[in-house]
Amino acid sequence: MEISCSRCHQTVQAENCYCPVCGLPQLVYATDGAPGQAQQERWNEATRDASSVDWKPALRAALMMAIPAGVLSSEASQAGHLGLIWMATAAGLAVMLYARGQRPAWITLGAGARIGLVTGLMGAWLAFAVSSGALFVDRFVLHQSSQMDADYHRIFMESFQQRAQLSIEGMTPADAAQAQAIFSSMQTWMMSPEGHAGIWAGSIAVSSLFLLLFAVAGGALGARLLARTRRPEV
Repeated sequence: MEISCSRCHQTVQAENCYCPVCGLPQLVYATDGAPGQAQQERWNEATRDASSVDWKPALRAALMMAIPAGVLSSEASQAGHLGLIWMATAAGLAVMLYARGQRPAWITLGAGARIGLVTGLMGAWLAFAVSSGALFVDRFVLHQSSQMDADYHRIFMESFQQRAQLSIEGMTPADAAQAQAIFSSMQTWMMSPEGHAGIWAGSIAVSSLFLLLFAVAGGALGARLLARTRRPEV
């Protein structure tokens, strides 16, 4: 017996679980008095397939999208918050690229989030490496250490001093003196080479963490869009 695909209306053999043209899971009704049993079994099978990830093509798709996203999201590109959008978009595209060659041609949110996580790990690592390499080149190869230190003092130290002053306001003289001593010790560490390097590394690490979170969200969103357009109505 032949049936028609509910999405592309192409002919599908009764024993096929998926449309050979668009990959849509086919839901059929049994004729032996249990109309919902076969439908539920086929839908459960399609859901199990869609929740699993074939990691070989998934890693290939993730790497393909993570390389440009990681470079564009690094500090060297001066992308700012746009890097988060690029990473989320790259994860969504990786999910869609992976699902294009799968049957069924859609995946669950959990599978999409896992592919997004892998894409984010690759992209965030690359962004961290590119940002760190760019700082090294600027400081030691291009000899821009004086300008970098001046920018660091202007951006970090001035804001730190303002926050410290606001924190001291309203304290008793004894507490204010104690807090001022703590802030002075912190400022001394921040002005040291170790503190300078630690703050820059921490800033890049936090940016990489946000890239990772946005990649997971982008992967889940890509899977949801695929599911909305390609899953059959139940």
